[in-house]
Amino acid sequence: MSDWIEAPLSQLVTFQKGRKVDTSAFAGEGFSAYLGASGIKDGDDGYAATQLAVIAKPTDTLMLWDGERSGLVGFGKQGVVASTVSKLSPNEHIEPKYLFFALSDRFGWIQHRRTGTGVPHVPKDLGRILKLRYPRTPTVQKKIASILTTTDSAIEKTEALIAKYQQIKTGLMHDLFTRGVLPNGQLRPPRSEAPELYQEAAIGWVPREWDVLPIGTILTRIDAGWSPECQEIPPGAGEWGILKVSAVTRGLYNPSESKSFPQEMVPDPTIEVTDGDVILTRANGVAELVGVTVQVRNTPTKLMLSDKLLRLVPEQEKMTKDFLALLMCSTSIKNQIDSVMSGSSGQRNISQSQIKNFCCIRPCLNEQQRIVTYIRAVEVNLERENLAKEKLTLQKLGLMQDLLTGKVPVSVDEPAPEAAHA
Repeated sequence: MSDWIEAPLSQLVTFQKGRKVDTSAFAGEGFSAYLGASGIKDGDDGYAATQLAVIAKPTDTLMLWDGERSGLVGFGKQGVVASTVSKLSPNEHIEPKYLFFALSDRFGWIQHRRTGTGVPHVPKDLGRILKLRYPRTPTVQKKIASILTTTDSAIEKTEALIAKYQQIKTGLMHDLFTRGVLPNGQLRPPRSEAPELYQEAAIGWVPREWDVLPIGTILTRIDAGWSPECQEIPPGAGEWGILKVSAVTRGLYNPSESKSFPQEMVPDPTIEVTDGDVILTRANGVAELVGVTVQVRNTPTKLMLSDKLLRLVPEQEKMTKDFLALLMCSTSIKNQIDSVMSGSSGQRNISQSQIKNFCCIRPCLNEQQRIVTYIRAVEVNLERENLAKEKLTLQKLGLMQDLLTGKVPVSVDEPAPEAAHA
């Protein structure tokens, strides 16, 4: 640890805030990539005029200075720095990529010290109040940055696979919910080739064999949840808890997103979730997250629905839970959710009666199972890659805690004698 130094950020970098310049959605002469809130990561902010602009080099760390995500950093970008972003150019004391990872690790610290009553900002005196630890030897800094970069690369590759499988699933669901699967395992020919196989319904053209009806006619009930005041920590093993909305909003069931139920209160076992349940968000501050539906898998016992979650229970002789969970994620249902959603911009919601009136398809049970089997094959790949990403993300967090503090020493290979004297 004696080989480590702690210094204020102002002694390690030069700050330069971006300026307002002309922007364009298209590239052109005298324009370069515009690096704003999205551009500093992997998003697209369009292009901006380079004249009189602050220009970033790939070795600079870019920090979002204004906005909800102020303190967020990006690296390896070249272009025009937006007025809401600050360019941090490292000096000879700190390696560029090490600086990026060290500041990434302090994102939460910066967020807790934001200023401003309207739009939050990074503290003006960040250079003075934020102190960074770094190895005295540049080669050790480079080694740490290299280890973390390797982990980042693995995460990026996993994210690319997730995006690929999600795209496959989206296309497959469109085909399966408009054409279905025949007993021989093949999709029906499209309507353009075999119009006699299809009927026109309120939700579009669907196979003639399918029923088109309100969802309420295939449900036995909709269960609503409960939200007493709870501790914001997950319950221990065997203890009662309440699921948060965030247990659902990612599109995968996450039981760790739950709160401890007060021991002095009596739980309601009728709203305990079990494997196979179909639950959705009835309310959320973000409109896109209203109606997000998941099927419960591998849940601990004694977790109850919150008041912002609903459980849809189908009549088993009409529709399987597996098919219902997928149906609620279909484009047709999502469009209907968007059309009836109510509430203010701060809290959007849908009601049980609205859900019951949604128009849906109902193939026979055998075809429902064939459709589920098709989609489940892709979901297995998605779940595998999402799990891999979670493990890699946790691994990176652990590495950052160990390597950026000097808790775990890093050895740097010494050059061979011949190379050293070449």
